[in-house]
Amino acid sequence: MSIKVSLVSKIYKTQKALNTISFSAQKGQIIGFLGPNGAGKSTMMKILTGFIKPNEGEVFVDGIDVLQNPLEAQKTIGYLPEHNPLYSDMYVREYLQFQASIFKVDKSQIETCIQKVGLTEEAHKKIHQLSKGYQQRVGLAAAILHNPNVLILDEPTTGLDPNQLVEIRELIKELGKDKTVLFSTHIMQEVEAVCDRVIIIKKGEIIIDKKLSKLQKNNQQIIKVIFNTKVREALINQLENLISSKDISNNTWQLTFNSVEDMRSKIFDFAQKNNLKILELSSENKTLESLFTELTSKE
Repeated sequence: MSIKVSLVSKIYKTQKALNTISFSAQKGQIIGFLGPNGAGKSTMMKILTGFIKPNEGEVFVDGIDVLQNPLEAQKTIGYLPEHNPLYSDMYVREYLQFQASIFKVDKSQIETCIQKVGLTEEAHKKIHQLSKGYQQRVGLAAAILHNPNVLILDEPTTGLDPNQLVEIRELIKELGKDKTVLFSTHIMQEVEAVCDRVIIIKKGEIIIDKKLSKLQKNNQQIIKVIFNTKVREALINQLENLISSKDISNNTWQLTFNSVEDMRSKIFDFAQKNNLKILELSSENKTLESLFTELTSKE
């Protein structure tokens, strides 16, 4: 296993940031590490990279015990933290040369990394002269400079424009072919475009750990229907396979069903049976974004 986390807990004074977290990851996996603000994502990433220690549990990266040998583990990890720590008065190449000297990396790797992350035209500038998006690229170049087996990326696409987003997504997918990539983001489309697997964390606990393909193949349907008149909730609840219903407004309902069958025909039958007219009917697939909202907004 490239990453193995076992029963990790972290407490800040009276707040339990992580509560007996366990998961593992293999080479070649790209994992979206998701959760609302304050869920414990950044804390877990800092523990994985050896920057802070947990109160309990074990952490191994590339077979190395991170808690016992953090410096050795860091040699095999590429880390881009949420707040990208750059020396803004350095030139891009100068900064990467500095990073190369720390990891004792051949300086020929610098130009390769500059090209990989799309920094060629900006590499002659000082870091403070770069846009936020290009500064993120510098951080990403530094993270992959020593060719690590494990990449930990905390909000790696912050500040990128739509074109840059596509380029960095493609780079992450390419890197994920022979590395383990764990990255956090609030952009669900990014996860759907790049990840093989999704871990969702809430209040320091993992609530979902599944392959993305399995999450996308769930049988839930969301249907919005507008009736010609007000309908009682008790009547709506008679619909078969109904999981939840929400009275939005103006005789409009959002209905969630669990069924492989298209439930729109059942709604038509329901309306006819109860002398109702349907003014509008639309359905949508349950996206990762709607699933994330549903899971993390519940108390």
